[in-house]
Amino acid sequence: MQIGSRRTVYLLLVLVMLLWSGNSIVARALRDDVPPFTLAFLRWAGASLIVLPIAWRSIMADRAAIRQHWAIILMLGMVGVGSFNAFMYSGLQYTTAANSLLVQAAVPALVLTFDRLLFRTRPHLTQIAGCIVAAAGVCIIIFRGDLAVIATLSFNRGDALVLCAVILWSLYTVLLRIRPAINGMSFLSLTILIGVLAMAPFSAVELQSRAIHLSPGALAGIAYVTIFPSIIAYFLFNWAVEQIGAGDAGQVINLQPLFGALLAALILGEPVHRYHMAGMALILIGIAVPLFRPRAHGLTRGR
Repeated sequence: MQIGSRRTVYLLLVLVMLLWSGNSIVARALRDDVPPFTLAFLRWAGASLIVLPIAWRSIMADRAAIRQHWAIILMLGMVGVGSFNAFMYSGLQYTTAANSLLVQAAVPALVLTFDRLLFRTRPHLTQIAGCIVAAAGVCIIIFRGDLAVIATLSFNRGDALVLCAVILWSLYTVLLRIRPAINGMSFLSLTILIGVLAMAPFSAVELQSRAIHLSPGALAGIAYVTIFPSIIAYFLFNWAVEQIGAGDAGQVINLQPLFGALLAALILGEPVHRYHMAGMALILIGIAVPLFRPRAHGLTRGR
């Protein structure tokens, strides 16, 4: 893939991270109105109602390949949609935003590790260097440029749940390598449907002990997580991993704490400090390093 095309993929991944950062903010904002499994169920149920009619023709065209590879599709849907979201939304009920972002900063390193363990893919030095530099930028933002903040951190079961989600997402990113060669909309719609079926029983049990409050704000939040982080972001992320590989795509995850801080400033009026700018610079440098790695001529699919 030519470097200009790679830059286009990276720009789309930046959009994905922005949309997913908004997802975390909405999930935290709705934690008192919509319980986590129910939020995940409503998110994927709404997404399926939108995507399935659009993707139906491609599903019919791909039905032979879908029947042949149903086990792989089921596994990817359970790992990347059902289980990941269940753990992440549950964790956000108990942990702080700083702790959540700190745990999520492990994604790039975990992606490189799983890629090595499962597919014997050697990480490039640029990927390792970029991972370290970007992680340093994440830490500067989370610790607010003050190492003394580390002493104030405390961890709870929410952090453990987020860690499970991070492990599952890293594994999903790497396992996209074995995704069947079917239309992207077919794959997206099927994995979304798997997420709906996986969350339905948990939501039903959850609603027996917790009430749901569908205020206008809650409905707006559900609409956001249904359309933007679910349909648009998942489709673009799946495609990006196919184009540039799991290792490079995983590096961009570190943009989420940066976007989280910027969205908090925009929506909540929180100030942007110099440590935000320093962290942003390191994150962007870390993400950019693999982009300029020399490539072989011709098209490569990054697998």
